Amino acid sequence: MHRFLRSLFVRAVAEPAIPKIQQIRSRLGALSNAELKSFAQRTTDRLETIAAGAVIASRVLQLEMFEVQLQGALALTEGKIAEMQTGEGKTLTAVPAVAWYAKTAGSAHVLTVNDYLARRDAQWMGEIYQWFGLTVGYVQRDMETAARQQAYSCDITYATANEVGFDYLRDQLALYPREQVHRDFAAAIIDEADSILIDEARIPLVIASGDNAPETLPYRVDAITRHFHRGVQYTIDEFGRNVALTETGIQSVEGAFRCGNLFAEQNLSLLAAVQDSIHAHALLRRDVDYLVKDGTIQSVDEFKGRIIQDRRWPAGLHTAIEAKEGVALKKQGRVIGSITLQNLVALYPQVCGMTGTAATQKREFQEIYGFEVEVIPTNRPVIRVDHPDEIFETKAAKEDAVAGEIERRHASGRPVLVGTTSVEESERLSARLRRQGIPHQVLNARHEEEEAAIVARAGERGAVTISTNMAGRGTDIKLGEGVAELGGLLVIGTNKHESRRIDNQLRGRAGRQGDPGSSQFFISLQDDLLVRYADEDQLFRNDPDGIQRVVEGQNLSIRRFLQKYESVIEGQRLAIQQKRQDILTGKIPSESETERLVRLTTIDDLWADYLNDIAELRAGIHWVSWGGRDPLYEYLSTVDQEFEQLKQKIEEEIERRLEEAGRTGISPSQRGATWTYLTTDQPFGSVSERLIKGMLQKMKAGR
Repeated sequence: MHRFLRSLFVRAVAEPAIPKIQQIRSRLGALSNAELKSFAQRTTDRLETIAAGAVIASRVLQLEMFEVQLQGALALTEGKIAEMQTGEGKTLTAVPAVAWYAKTAGSAHVLTVNDYLARRDAQWMGEIYQWFGLTVGYVQRDMETAARQQAYSCDITYATANEVGFDYLRDQLALYPREQVHRDFAAAIIDEADSILIDEARIPLVIASGDNAPETLPYRVDAITRHFHRGVQYTIDEFGRNVALTETGIQSVEGAFRCGNLFAEQNLSLLAAVQDSIHAHALLRRDVDYLVKDGTIQSVDEFKGRIIQDRRWPAGLHTAIEAKEGVALKKQGRVIGSITLQNLVALYPQVCGMTGTAATQKREFQEIYGFEVEVIPTNRPVIRVDHPDEIFETKAAKEDAVAGEIERRHASGRPVLVGTTSVEESERLSARLRRQGIPHQVLNARHEEEEAAIVARAGERGAVTISTNMAGRGTDIKLGEGVAELGGLLVIGTNKHESRRIDNQLRGRAGRQGDPGSSQFFISLQDDLLVRYADEDQLFRNDPDGIQRVVEGQNLSIRRFLQKYESVIEGQRLAIQQKRQDILTGKIPSESETERLVRLTTIDDLWADYLNDIAELRAGIHWVSWGGRDPLYEYLSTVDQEFEQLKQKIEEEIERRLEEAGRTGISPSQRGATWTYLTTDQPFGSVSERLIKGMLQKMKAGR
């Protein structure tokens, strides 16, 4: 209700706000530098802060803020998601809003999608903040604790959402206040909000510890499953998300391992390893879903085409991929803490965001987060021409057409940007263009270090650039001399993504700031999207946009459903962590150092056990539906009971450990090494769901 009433108020005052800002801006323009600094440091008024930011930007960076940028800054201060097209100056637009949040909320975090943008934007905009009397810092992945503490102590901190989250998890395990790097969260301004709040929102950030050695079972299983064939030993469902053993496959495993009934309770770990291994071989592709680099498996972000540092699939599946590719198996360790980006963002009392593409996900922003999306008009009219899709029967015909189109446009000198969906596809097209004698650049997960320079040159005369998905690249494509007369940048898409936003991000690379340009997608009926989702009656055979709308609706339903399962655990985690923090800081007093350490380590140990128990409960809760019961109700009821038991167990275990410490004189020491990583939220369904499918198969087979 509060957010609703606020939105009504905002709409009522929005119309006169921009003229008022311009009036204040004009008045401030007559001040000396010293007078302007004094004014900027005194004011906390929203409109005055935006106006001052515009004047300071002009003097410091020689950048004049357009009226639409003022409108974007205003939307941010109203707690909205501002949609601004590529090339409209989102980085500068955010600055007055960031300054206002820092001044009124006490501090502000600007959450970005990569370290490069965090560093670049903090340094680029830093002097503007100094005129406001504000300090600014940034966090990088390789920073030590002291440097992180200094960055977070600033009024404004630029960092990736992942780094903020990992630092938060480490803080929750600190045994001494001096080990923590964060202070209380206040305000977050999210750059590329659709990426962080939708694409990556469900990805758990994990902190683990221990030295659990990897098992040899995945290698032994891989030696068998790598010879399996689809339709013989296993099948794949219609959406390409799950595999199932056939009777022949079951017999092959039982014969190779001499294990008897593969579905007997004592063989469940073997069955899970077999399922993971088949998934690794059948559903995950090298140079599409992951790269093998420096002897490790490196996950490729399907939305950005970049390597995701330290992301792992759920333990068994990731190990199966390592076995498949013959690289060293990583130790798994024990999960001692986890949080999703969605729950991390919820820790901030004030949140806003901006992105180039939000309107297609307007419903999700509203339903999941309560955010209103405001589409900011472009400074100049968009004259880009978006041509209708070209649809071909086969991939081969499509690729012939793409290569021919590139060759024709290149011959005229017009720059071409080609968006592909994988490293594999980008390199296949690159090889073809080399055979045709067409010089070009490739931007994919193998060439991340050179990306800014490659993108910057993509608008030059005669340039041909092949890229994986363009989300969050952070660099504008400016047209070279004489290119406008040739029609501007031509963007070619070789596939449709599940999300229309990703396609729109690619299109938006052309036609920036009123430039000419055009876009066109070349797709085939053999593309993954159409093969996966076109139904039996061929309703969507020639309507990829229709498929995208259906899939977006499905994904929203999945996220809403998962949120129901997760919200109760997040509430419990916050309660446990608040008590832990009170013990750490002395708000809940301890009689000795030893007692405080016992309390903290006991909470950590039992919470980690609890997370493991809940993960197993959640994975197996679908069994209850066989008895006609509601899995969600059973899950929530059980979790509530378990949590009450956990709280009692913590107090009992603290007493027991204190007595033991008193007898032995041994106090708890710092835990062993910890490490952080990203994982995925059951990409192919839980192990139990796969086991159920297998059980049904066996029942049908009469076994």
